[in-house]
Amino acid sequence: MERTDSRKIFKAGEVILKQGDPGDCAYIIEEGKVEIRFTDAEGRDRLLGTRGANAMIGEMAIIDNAPRTATIVALEDCKLLEISKRDFSRRLENADSVLRMATQVILTRYRDTLTRAEIWGERYQWPPAEMVELSYVENAEAVQTITIANEFRDALLSKYVQLYYQPIISLTDGTIVGFEALMRWNHPKKGFISPAIFIPVAEESGLIIEASKWALREACMALKRIEEVVKPRKKRLYMSVNFSSADFSSDDFVNNVYNTISESDVVPEQIHLEITERVLIQQPDRAKDTLRMCRKAGMSIAIDDFGTGYSSLSYLHYFPIDTLKIDQTFVRDMHKNEHSLALVNSILTLGKNMHMTTVAEGVEVKEEAYKLREMGCDLAQGYLFAKPMSEEDLKAFLAHWTPFKF
Repeated sequence: MERTDSRKIFKAGEVILKQGDPGDCAYIIEEGKVEIRFTDAEGRDRLLGTRGANAMIGEMAIIDNAPRTATIVALEDCKLLEISKRDFSRRLENADSVLRMATQVILTRYRDTLTRAEIWGERYQWPPAEMVELSYVENAEAVQTITIANEFRDALLSKYVQLYYQPIISLTDGTIVGFEALMRWNHPKKGFISPAIFIPVAEESGLIIEASKWALREACMALKRIEEVVKPRKKRLYMSVNFSSADFSSDDFVNNVYNTISESDVVPEQIHLEITERVLIQQPDRAKDTLRMCRKAGMSIAIDDFGTGYSSLSYLHYFPIDTLKIDQTFVRDMHKNEHSLALVNSILTLGKNMHMTTVAEGVEVKEEAYKLREMGCDLAQGYLFAKPMSEEDLKAFLAHWTPFKF
């Protein structure tokens, strides 16, 4: 057997894997053909079959510490690509938690099928497959993920999911210019569940697509009702609604946005699509086309949590972006950390040079608002001005609102 980087070369007749030996890798056959044999409990040699190019062999060894279940011999000269157990485990750990659990359980069950076929008989005392499967399920995040996903689906239908609205303030004159719509889940038994928990699960499960459709529709209708409280105004208020990469993968995304705005009787200029940098990186071409259509219709595009992701200058030129929202981590750290202050200043300078609106998130004290205003930031939101609140609470808040005084 010869080895070249991650490839191994076996001559015809050579043993590639030996039954009973420990295994720590699997192989993909790039060239050649192999024969798979095993010895049963009575010592009889049996042929399982043959495999050729593009087949995987030895795959069960990379999911547990059990020995090889069969012997594999090269029928022809073979070139094999190695997949180490470490590499497989790393990839599996980075996969979706439900996919991870299902993969482990299926492969374990496959091994158990061979075991029950008495390939090994009583020679090796492995734990029953049910115990191994249970350990994967108990130790995986999948159970919690599935539970949350199912409960979130029911919550959408049962109105336990609501939108809260946080005012966005002009740092020029202290007036309210718009709102960000934020999804909140009030579980009937568990109380409020953090968006940091249910939003990622909704994205993984695909439920975020229906949730976003509902949120856009609800936010548009709420905006019309909210405007009645604050009339008359020289300038229309706007509503910023968050969308994920899953939303952009939906074929009817643009049509749904168009139809929802039309049905709610708000004008497109009143809707800001708020997305993260991840959306742009994961689906650049699709995102560009989608955002261009939305922008052409009059909507604005805002990048949320700017500074925490890739922050590539190239995509600010490539995509039709109007607004940069500075992540609250940097805003709250400005007075203690020179690097955070420098970063915020750089983002504000970048926004000004590219004729983009800048919004500071998470403003909590007056000193932050004064400093941001001095540095040229356009807008801000945070507990200093108002916390996110239900529509009814927001209406009551707006009825007595006076512009913030600097």
